[in-house]
Amino acid sequence: MKSNDTMKQDRRGFLQAAGGAAATFTLGGLPSAARATSEAAGKMKIGNVGLMSPGDMGQAVAMQIKAKGLNVYTALDKRSERTRALAREAGLTDVGTLARLISECDVVLSIINPGAAVDFAREVADALRTAKRQTLIVDCNAIAPVTVHEIASLVEQAGGRFLDAGIIGPPPRGNAKTNLYVSGPGAADLEQLATPQLVVHVIGERIADASALKMCYGALNKGTQALWLDVLIAAQRLGVAGILEQQLQRSQSEHYNWALRQFPILPPKAYRWVPEMIEISKTLGADGITPKMFQGAADICRFVAGTALGKETPENRDKARQGKDVVRLLAQEHSRS
Repeated sequence: MKSNDTMKQDRRGFLQAAGGAAATFTLGGLPSAARATSEAAGKMKIGNVGLMSPGDMGQAVAMQIKAKGLNVYTALDKRSERTRALAREAGLTDVGTLARLISECDVVLSIINPGAAVDFAREVADALRTAKRQTLIVDCNAIAPVTVHEIASLVEQAGGRFLDAGIIGPPPRGNAKTNLYVSGPGAADLEQLATPQLVVHVIGERIADASALKMCYGALNKGTQALWLDVLIAAQRLGVAGILEQQLQRSQSEHYNWALRQFPILPPKAYRWVPEMIEISKTLGADGITPKMFQGAADICRFVAGTALGKETPENRDKARQGKDVVRLLAQEHSRS
């Protein structure tokens, strides 16, 4: 993997290593890949699952699949120390290279920075050609339907099989549940990955339906958070934050308090939200709807990502910091150019 592509997928230089005592197993030989199709059910049998990359969401998804009894692998060649630490924490098996991952696994899930999804797909395509295997590639990233079709073409032309997926919900740790919506021919194969906390929804045979759903949901969820944050920062700088809060508590308390609850975990993820907002703008623009609202949402996320709060990680952020603290601290940062 090229170093510049790697840096797109991993947090840039400001990431610190996350802790983790559990060892990452070095590959000494995988169990033979279960690639046979079940004649009775007409489904592919999944035994070995590859996952790129075990970041905040990817690691949690990997742990759910591993707990189900499936073998879960990743490729840590040229990955950041944070990614390596999260993989160790989850007890994932490191196969080293993407080529080895593609060659040995029945299915590979792509859960990375949306802005790196196409570049990663090109590397996957190269690995598929080398391996000459029909590995199932599942793009689970927050990308526009047009981007999904571009990736599907890359994978299928290289001889692989492709499914589209969209993750809606928090990382499935503790009691949290998340939803994996899947679409494309044979999407029901991914029901084998389902757990009580990783809920798989098959929504159809048409490629890009899952991502279209993700784009619409993300626009309403993350786009709304970006709007609230932008306006509340402005109110803080204008000196009317206290008066605005009084009015909001009288007339919009449910929405206001919801937004405040989201803010503590937003800054460390803002760098990934930038390309997601851009993908949402592409989705709307392709349907004849103005893309400008979410270009603006990308702008506020870009600003947050460049601040001290944005340079934290989900693991090392101050867990005691409240939503109002986030607004106040961001308001003190230099204005966006």
